[in-house]
Amino acid sequence: MSIRTDIPDRDHPRAVLDAEGVRDAYRRWAGVYDLVFGGVSAHGRRRAVEEVNRLPGTRVLEVGVGTGLALPRYRPEKRVVGIDLSRDMLEKAAARVREERLSQVVGLSEMNAEHMAFADDSFDIAVAMFTASVVPNAKVLFAEMSRVVRPGGHLLFVNHFAAEAGLRWWVERSMAPLSRLLGWHPDFALSDLLDPQAVRVEAMEPCQPAGIFTLVRVRNQPAAALALAAE
Repeated sequence: MSIRTDIPDRDHPRAVLDAEGVRDAYRRWAGVYDLVFGGVSAHGRRRAVEEVNRLPGTRVLEVGVGTGLALPRYRPEKRVVGIDLSRDMLEKAAARVREERLSQVVGLSEMNAEHMAFADDSFDIAVAMFTASVVPNAKVLFAEMSRVVRPGGHLLFVNHFAAEAGLRWWVERSMAPLSRLLGWHPDFALSDLLDPQAVRVEAMEPCQPAGIFTLVRVRNQPAAALALAAE
């Protein structure tokens, strides 16, 4: 499995700077990512891929594919493309594809999820697992995922979304400055990703451990309908 380099963000200097910070962070984590994060994220990844496998359509985009932890779980008839900013993580994903002979994985590309190289309506489903809160602008990520998925297709997200009130709300916001240094945003809210009044959220499901992650499923709408809803 070869890794393509498609990073069409060179005309966006701020995005490049932020992207380089993400690359540096995951370059350091690549060797131990599966060991450190694989267990705590396993249930959320499993549920997300179960949903992808259940939904109609074979063309699947996994945004922030990382080391490819989820790739073996896709059904053989799916045709999965994975993208990530980190070449170090993608190299591990490519090794996984080769070693486990994952024929359902048809491409891995180094790419900025906020400025994808894909044409409109290229996929039936796009899924982002634990990615929305680490990109510079989650709403741009959402817009790009919506653009590359056909109208009527699905967008799926697994992420930690902040509590809206109570003790957990206070703790998450108190932790936010330190957590950002580690690349994690405990105060990341669903409204930071999408506008609930303009976007059709079909389902939200808490995931283990202890419901700290949530699976969100969105029915993709035509761009004209989204623009109308946002007015």
